[in-house]
Amino acid sequence: MAYLVLGACAGLLAGLLGVGGGLVIVAVLARMLPAQGVPADSVMHVALATSLASIILTGLSSARSHHQRGSVLWTSVRWLAPGLVIGALLGSAVASQLPAQTLRLAVALFCLLAAAQLAFGTPRRKTETNEPPGGRGLTLAGLAIGGLSAVVGIGGGSLTVPLLVWLGVTPVRAVGTSAACGVVIGLAAAVGYAASGPAGADLPAGSIGYVYLPAAAGIALASILCAPFGAKLAHRLSGPALKRVFALLLLAVGASLLWG
Repeated sequence: MAYLVLGACAGLLAGLLGVGGGLVIVAVLARMLPAQGVPADSVMHVALATSLASIILTGLSSARSHHQRGSVLWTSVRWLAPGLVIGALLGSAVASQLPAQTLRLAVALFCLLAAAQLAFGTPRRKTETNEPPGGRGLTLAGLAIGGLSAVVGIGGGSLTVPLLVWLGVTPVRAVGTSAACGVVIGLAAAVGYAASGPAGADLPAGSIGYVYLPAAAGIALASILCAPFGAKLAHRLSGPALKRVFALLLLAVGASLLWG
């Protein structure tokens, strides 16, 4: 039940804001996984890997809903995808070698930065255009987004959305495009974490490498049902106040990881 509730919250966030669902999943899993028999030195690795695995289906559900409303710029996704894949594979390989406490600190600091961005960030943007951004520069940006996303266990929305808005994409299309990119990041990073898990590690049954499938399945099951509702709300609600409320949530999540 706890995984289903967590997945429902993550799905709503993914569809509504395009950011933050992965951070909440990682923070909650870091508290829950020890009770499932995950060793302390592997908790953060499993939380990150499981979050990214669940984001695959969450992103698919959210991206499908946004696509039906014409909010996914597939040309931009194609330019970003190669960098996202390479970056996510490299990021997961690096993260698998880092101590759990280092990863916990990295996720906590990223939560605080994401909270500040949501609360105060008003990225300057170029004149809005109907032309989807593209080019090698976007692929290089995807490399950085994929790498950092794999290290902190997110679908990259808090990085992809501001970038696309700065390039002239309307916010709702930036969110939809980010959801599609999250599928690419989640798949590549989950494969990387599954392959990087140490052989013979004392992880619970149902684990493939660092990916804990029972948790990923429970989270994904609820998230794919709730993500479309978040996407619908994204087309109806005023964003600024909602983003500030969620910034407070991320602030609390970051603080809990720092003092956890």
